Amino acid sequence: MIQLTEAGKRFGPKTLFEDLNWLVTPKERVGIVGGNGTGKSTLLKVMAGIEGLDYGTINGMKGIRAGYLPQDGINLTGRSVFDECMSVFEYIRAMEAEQKELEHRMGELDHESFEYQQISERYNHLQAEFTARDGYNIESRVGGVLTGLGFSKEDWQKRVEQFSGGWQMRIALAKLLLEEPNLLLLDEPTNHLDLEARNWLENYLANYPNAFVLISHDRYFLDVTVTKIVEIWNKRVWFYTGGYSKYESQKADRRVQIESAYRNQRDRIEALESFINRFRAQATKAKQVQSRIKELEKIERIEIPPDEKTIHFRFPQPKPSGRIVAEFKNVSKSYGTKTVFSGANFNIERGDRIALVGINGAGKSTLIKLLSGEEPVTAGEYTLGHNAEPDYFAQDQYKVLDPESSILYDLGTVASRASNTELRSVLGCFLFSDDDVFKKIGVLSGGERNRYALARMLMNPSNFLLLDEPTNHLDMRAKDVLLRSIEEFQGTVVFVSHDRYFIDKLATRVFEVADGAVTLYNGNYEEYLYRKSGAAEAAAAAQAASEKPKQQQGQQKQQQGQQPNKQAGQQQNNPAPAADDKQRRLNPIKLRQTKERQRGIEDEITRLEIEIADFEMALSDFQSAQQSIEIAEILEARRTDLQNLMTEWEEVSQMLEANR
Repeated sequence: MIQLTEAGKRFGPKTLFEDLNWLVTPKERVGIVGGNGTGKSTLLKVMAGIEGLDYGTINGMKGIRAGYLPQDGINLTGRSVFDECMSVFEYIRAMEAEQKELEHRMGELDHESFEYQQISERYNHLQAEFTARDGYNIESRVGGVLTGLGFSKEDWQKRVEQFSGGWQMRIALAKLLLEEPNLLLLDEPTNHLDLEARNWLENYLANYPNAFVLISHDRYFLDVTVTKIVEIWNKRVWFYTGGYSKYESQKADRRVQIESAYRNQRDRIEALESFINRFRAQATKAKQVQSRIKELEKIERIEIPPDEKTIHFRFPQPKPSGRIVAEFKNVSKSYGTKTVFSGANFNIERGDRIALVGINGAGKSTLIKLLSGEEPVTAGEYTLGHNAEPDYFAQDQYKVLDPESSILYDLGTVASRASNTELRSVLGCFLFSDDDVFKKIGVLSGGERNRYALARMLMNPSNFLLLDEPTNHLDMRAKDVLLRSIEEFQGTVVFVSHDRYFIDKLATRVFEVADGAVTLYNGNYEEYLYRKSGAAEAAAAAQAASEKPKQQQGQQKQQQGQQPNKQAGQQQNNPAPAADDKQRRLNPIKLRQTKERQRGIEDEITRLEIEIADFEMALSDFQSAQQSIEIAEILEARRTDLQNLMTEWEEVSQMLEANR
């Protein structure tokens, strides 16, 4: 659909990327990754036609419609949320209005007249197109998308200007999804979404009928939505097949291959240079020397890309608290007549990593404020444990910082033992480099100040961290630093985050705030979803039901004086069918991923079959012996790949069959 040829882009004196050759095909699912400032958003704007190239060309297929969602800056006014989304279907609504007008005119005309026949033909044409465009369901489609993105029915009739910037971005995203352009371009679409809306978007994109290219700093989101990763690094663009996890693995493999090829080439170059230097003066070796000089000149030198900087830093450990860090006894919280939650009972123990989840507005931030002491409980009792020292990181934490202090100096005041190098390393993790470290806090943007406030707190943490959306405004590198620091942290952490990977790696318990209650789940977010879906309870009930008849049989045998033997007892305690079923059953997340993998395999099989047919045709058209050998080798490799994919497809299909 879009083809970039030898494409390059500069930002002032800095080259963002160059020599980019990329054909974006229909139904392609691509994630763009790279460090901050490498040109990800710029590349997306080039594809959207908002910015031009400095080098090379970009060509689009005739009739292509690209839809672009920026990171922020959307400002909608003048309509209700529902009407704003319905505006996407103005053409369909115009057809509907014309149909009604034609119906009225046909009712006034003679059915035998020529004018009636003309109007009837036009009406039938409109009705067919209206049906083909799913015109009868546009209102339900709008409602489905708005609900999925977290808008309640009460929100639908509110004016768009009543909503904050983040919610306006959701409205803009809803419009793009409903419009269904040929190429959907999304710049960090999950920035303003809670977990529930993010999960919905993952499923929506899985069934999106056209191509999309997106930027995201969420590993899990990339893993479940895209089938190709495009990385901008070191002024070049690199392509990888699969989601983010596969990209990381393939990138490491590519590095090993490049280093190996580099060593082999260096060995060959050294051997050639040694021969040339040794026999250059001997007339009898002149022919061999000239041959090696020509070979040396033809060698295209392999360059090893520079290593990406990896930051390792250990944050200071706090003094230990008591075993019980915090305790809620029948706690309720209300604002006037509105009850956020009531009857909350739980203990938080030393070392817990607790994720608070729930839709926006459910009360996650309120619960953290109660734990921090920022707000009082309305009813019940909250007890802070022995030696527990809460430290609260709010979404607007930067407001308490000194605006006249530079970030490097201010960070040094809370980490007096750290060297300047260590301070700069930490600031680099949170995207402050070079002269940025001398900026005054007052001139930083909201996102920059939030990032700095988080770095500042982690330099000298208390033993009870309360973090409200600490992953906002962080790229993957900064999230990794934050994740490692909290994993090594010996205190207790309660946090809110909309990053699935971050929660799954960190959480040991999940507290769900929903419907006026706080419900506790052990395990990470994936386990929480599994239990919440009812699958765990259903599996336990099925296993109990399968064991009950055997237990009854055992009791009958004992009553008859026939003691079951040891082997029979083992079978009763570990019934084989239930165990086998447990091994074969997949939780909802794995089941969805397996279905997506099956679709991906089918697409790869189709692609390989086309490639194999092309190579077979090329092999039949003899050009030279060398070319035929090369094509035959490639063809054999493709056939092997196809066989492996067919085997994998059979395995995946069997797993899905077992989970029906």
